[in-house]
Amino acid sequence: MPTKTKAGTRTKTKGSAAGSRAAGTKRTQKRAKAEQATILSSQVVFECPLFRVNHDRLIEPGGRENEREVIRHNGSVVILAIDSSKSKRDPWIVMERQYRHAANQYLWELPAGKLDAGETPVEGAQRELAEETGYRAKRWRPLVEYYASPGFLGESMKVFLAEGLEPGEARPEEDEEIELRLVKLSELLKMIDKGAILDGKTMTSVLLYARMQSRRGR
Repeated sequence: MPTKTKAGTRTKTKGSAAGSRAAGTKRTQKRAKAEQATILSSQVVFECPLFRVNHDRLIEPGGRENEREVIRHNGSVVILAIDSSKSKRDPWIVMERQYRHAANQYLWELPAGKLDAGETPVEGAQRELAEETGYRAKRWRPLVEYYASPGFLGESMKVFLAEGLEPGEARPEEDEEIELRLVKLSELLKMIDKGAILDGKTMTSVLLYARMQSRRGR
């Protein structure tokens, strides 16, 4: 029941407020479900250890029936590992250089990798950073999540900010040949401006972090 305050205004009781929140949650869930496709059929047409390709027949949220090929993936984590011990305004960032056959060239990138089954995103990020670089971090927090190419790729990329770095021994996989380097944020921004960074996850993460840093400095 509503109750009157001393000023004569009406406020809701805890019970009615909780009911309102629950109703709001149901409306949000219903709206989200209405914005999803109805899958009529889904067939795996190719599968490998890294991903699988599905051929889906579906009805899109707008009511149109369609067919799509989608690459399904467990999802990936990206690590923006920051060493700000010497400078908070222009910290060092852990970078990797490795050959990428799909791009047919060496690329400078942030550490990243696929999530293992049953692994939480932060667990995956901690594992990938330790395996590829040897570094461990005292502080972890999510930075952003995005889809690199949602037209055909279902891979979600979750970026984590890792701070308070402690060096260690890297344990890369057998097929990985990784060159490690610490690069200042200011130098990375120059590399992006010159077109020397072609990796999307690195540009997205570094530019967002730089924007956050500039806001803090105001």
